[in-house]
Amino acid sequence: MSGRALEDKKARTLEGKTAIVTGASRGIGKSIAAAFVREGARVAICGRKQATLDLVAHELSPAVKPVVCHVGRPAEIDAMLDTVSREFGPVDILVNNAGTNIAQGPCTEMTEAQFDKMVEINLKSAWRFMNRIAPGMAARGSGSIINIASISGIRPQFHGMLYSMTKAALIMMTQSYALELGPSGVRVNTIAPGLVQTALSEYYWADESRATAQMARQPIRHLGQPAEIAGIAVLLASAESSYLTGQTIVVDGGMLLTSI
Repeated sequence: MSGRALEDKKARTLEGKTAIVTGASRGIGKSIAAAFVREGARVAICGRKQATLDLVAHELSPAVKPVVCHVGRPAEIDAMLDTVSREFGPVDILVNNAGTNIAQGPCTEMTEAQFDKMVEINLKSAWRFMNRIAPGMAARGSGSIINIASISGIRPQFHGMLYSMTKAALIMMTQSYALELGPSGVRVNTIAPGLVQTALSEYYWADESRATAQMARQPIRHLGQPAEIAGIAVLLASAESSYLTGQTIVVDGGMLLTSI
């Protein structure tokens, strides 16, 4: 049997599973959705623009269901989950990836509107999805929830208080859910990326001098890519991490190791 035939016969780690990936129209979310499809999962992706989602689904696989959903609107979350349940069945894997960073500047200059928006998108949306999906996972005795945070939730991002605050809260929320849901067979973990080449982080890598200074501080001196986060998500979604819950997996090229 040829090497390709042997590869085709290998069991894919997420075969038959149903996954939801939020904020999957680009960047890390799109890469995670693609990796899940390669591993055999049926994947529902969400974002705010149907045309963009349709392009992603067409690119990735017929196994991808694109659903418009503004994660800051509870009614749209409910509608998405109804669609996924009807077309795919129960959700086995949830990836809370949707996020924003609209408010950068000194702490004392942040407005209440910015504060509320950052909490709504970066934190409350994940809470809403988990509260709607986790009970079904617990009733079935299995499931994996993966929250995408940031190293800014571990150490503060300068002029990024609201982003750091929401990502730190997401890490603690992950631990709380993991503690309570573990006895029911549901695992909850966080991935905390460092600088990854996405539209959200463009300020930090698009300028060559700024990117060069960043890379000089990292032990692994290349700019992180979405696929490098997706590989960790596959591990956390699969049975290969069955003894792992409540953890924050830092994927930052060693950035947090930097000496004072």
